[in-house]
Amino acid sequence: MESIEPLIAHVQGLSSSVDDICHLHNLLKQAEESLQSQAPRLALVLEQLDPSKHSLGYLYILEAYTSAPIQKEQASELVVYIANFINTCLSDQIQLAPDKFTCVCKRFKDQVLQLEAPVRGVGPLRAAVRKLQTSSEHLTALHPDFLQLCLLAKCYKTGICVLEEDIFEVDQPRDFFLYCYYGGMICIGQKLFRKAMELLHNVVTAPMSSTNAIAVEAYKKYILVSLIHNGQFSTGFPKYTSSVAQRSMKNFSQSYVDLANSYNTGKIAELESCAETNREKFELDNNLGLVKQVVSSLYKRNIQRLTQTYLTLSLQDIANTVQLRTPKEAEMHVLQMIQDGEIFATINQKDGMVSFHEDPEQYKTCEMIEHIDSSIQRMMALSKKLNAVDEVISCDPVYLAKAGRERPRFDIDDFDTVPQKFNM
Repeated sequence: MESIEPLIAHVQGLSSSVDDICHLHNLLKQAEESLQSQAPRLALVLEQLDPSKHSLGYLYILEAYTSAPIQKEQASELVVYIANFINTCLSDQIQLAPDKFTCVCKRFKDQVLQLEAPVRGVGPLRAAVRKLQTSSEHLTALHPDFLQLCLLAKCYKTGICVLEEDIFEVDQPRDFFLYCYYGGMICIGQKLFRKAMELLHNVVTAPMSSTNAIAVEAYKKYILVSLIHNGQFSTGFPKYTSSVAQRSMKNFSQSYVDLANSYNTGKIAELESCAETNREKFELDNNLGLVKQVVSSLYKRNIQRLTQTYLTLSLQDIANTVQLRTPKEAEMHVLQMIQDGEIFATINQKDGMVSFHEDPEQYKTCEMIEHIDSSIQRMMALSKKLNAVDEVISCDPVYLAKAGRERPRFDIDDFDTVPQKFNM
């Protein structure tokens, strides 16, 4: 322990100015082996440092300390140590060693999962994501871990706050796959099906050299969410989808494709039969709850079709048409759809009649105008960002070399005649 004392003195004395911290960083790199060799005894060293002032030194020592095996009885105390560090550390210091900070945070996540208390990790990991990000558009290696904890702790709204940000910078493809997959599941938990579809679609269509399990599971959920939200699903892929995904994705999801085909018939009995036939598969994939929502949504789709044909209809007729057992069930479905804004109707309970109405929205309220303006501003910002990315790619030497190799050769006859004013 005596050999570490000079290092502790350096940490305490070189944690103020930028130049001092750069010098300290070099000293810490040189001391890594020594710290690793004394890992079990570093808890006492941590007590001598203030994580809000000595963030870089504290990080190096904490990373070395957590590299040793942690007993279950020590896990709770360690979680408190790391949570306090994450919440108080200085981002400009820990960003000098992002890999070590990421490593410590991932070990922290493992410990809260071992304690079966994922909710204890949600707040600290959210702070860790913010401190590791170079901008709000940057996807860090901690995003998937944060969303996983939100999912396990059912803190969906906390996860949604991060998912609302547009991501344009990705370090590792696997982080992107997991971020979109966990994000899609969180949105499903909040019944934000449009956003869930967007995230799951990103997983399925992202570039991949081989089929991966994350994309396969995302595709299964994408089919189910598409049926719930849009009432339909196309088995075709966008042209920008990788050839690997287009060739193999359906082979791993045949039960879900069959369910989509049954849904497209509009026949409840056929859909329920397909769901029951593949029940074991859906349950094994933890998608049985979503499948039940798919079946329920078909009732809604069939009721919505009635609004396009009839102005007034009895609850008994609705029940008969959409294959519900009783008028009471039809009434409950119609009431829920009115509440969710899926149809516009009134129910005369005395006569058992339902009157369908046109959408009352006139698109001229202050709230609607603000919503439209906000959407326009976001589209303009996205267009500007896409133009900037296009310019960067257009000047990238690797892209230009690849494009040059793939471009066909031209004969002289393929070019237009030189304009007269350029002839000599």
